[in-house]
Amino acid sequence: MDSDNLIKVEQLSRWYGPLRAVDDISFEVRRGEVLGFLGPNGAGKSTTMQILSGNLAPSAGRVLITGKDILDEPEAAKAALGYLPEQPPLYRELTVDEYLGYCARLNRIPREQRRGAVDRAKERCGLTEVGRRLIGNLSKGYQQRTGIAQAIIHSPAVVILDEPTVGLDPIQIREIRALIRELGGEHSVILSTHILPEVQAVCDRVQIIHRGHLVFSDTIDSLTRQQTVSSLRAGFRNPPPAAELARLPGVLEVEELGAGLVRLRFDPERDITDALLGRAMEAGWRPYELTPEIKTLEQIFVDITSRDTGTPHAVAEPQAQGEAA
Repeated sequence: MDSDNLIKVEQLSRWYGPLRAVDDISFEVRRGEVLGFLGPNGAGKSTTMQILSGNLAPSAGRVLITGKDILDEPEAAKAALGYLPEQPPLYRELTVDEYLGYCARLNRIPREQRRGAVDRAKERCGLTEVGRRLIGNLSKGYQQRTGIAQAIIHSPAVVILDEPTVGLDPIQIREIRALIRELGGEHSVILSTHILPEVQAVCDRVQIIHRGHLVFSDTIDSLTRQQTVSSLRAGFRNPPPAAELARLPGVLEVEELGAGLVRLRFDPERDITDALLGRAMEAGWRPYELTPEIKTLEQIFVDITSRDTGTPHAVAEPQAQGEAA
C-alpha cells in the first residue's frame, strides 16, 4: 500500500436483507487530506462511517487503515484511528480532564505520557480553560470539542468525524470548522455531513453518496467550477411575450415571474446577453434589470444525484449574484 494513502476502501458493501445501504464503493484518502463525505439523510453516510471505524462489519469488501485490514488486524488498524460518532461518546458526570484521562488509558497511552497527551488535546481543541468543568455543564459546542479531543488524543493518522456540527449555533460551527481544517494539516480526515457549505469550507476533496452508491468523487475546485451562470433574470418596463423571448438563439426556457420580470434559462455554452439587449433595443422593451444567476452548490448536488440515480428531484432555483444565500 502507498504510504501516503492512509485509508483504502475496496468494493465495500453492506446490506440488511434486500436493502443495500452501501453498494460496492471504493476510494482512498491521502495523508494530510480532508475528505468530505456528503449525501442526503439515509444515503449511507453513517453506515459507511461505522464500517470504516470498525463498529460495523461489511457484508463484502475491505477497509485498510495505514495498510492494516480492519477485520483481520483490528488492534493495529484501530490504533491508527480516531472516531467521533454523530452522538459523541461523552460521560456527562466527568470533568473534561477526567474524561480525557480515561480516553488516554483506553488508547493505551503509557502512564508517563498521559498528562501531556491530555494537555495537547485540550490545547488543540480549545479546552484548556474548561478542564475542571463537568462535561454535562458545557455548551453543545464545547461538548463537540471534547468529542473531537478524545478522537485525537492518541495522535492517530486517521480521524473520522460523523456530522460534527449538528445542533451547533453559527459561531460554534465556524469554530469547529476551523478546528477540522487545522486537523487536516497533521491527520487524514474524513468528514461526513449533509451540509454542502461545510464541505466547501473545510475539505480538499468531496465524495457524494446517494442510495448507497458513490455518484461523485473529485476536488472541491472541480465541484466549484460547476457553479456556472445558467440563467438570467431580466426586467422590462414594456415586457415582450414569452414566446418571442423563447425564439432568441440559445434560450432553452422562459419563466414569467410577474411585474415585467422573467427568468431565461439558456445553453451555458452560449452567451445570450448581446442578442437579448440588441432585440430589446430594437423592439422597445425598455430593459431595467439583467442579472446573471449562478447555479448554487445545492442545485449542483441535486443535479448530480438526479442524473446518477435516474430519479426526479425538485431543482433549487439559481441564486442571483448579490442575493443572500
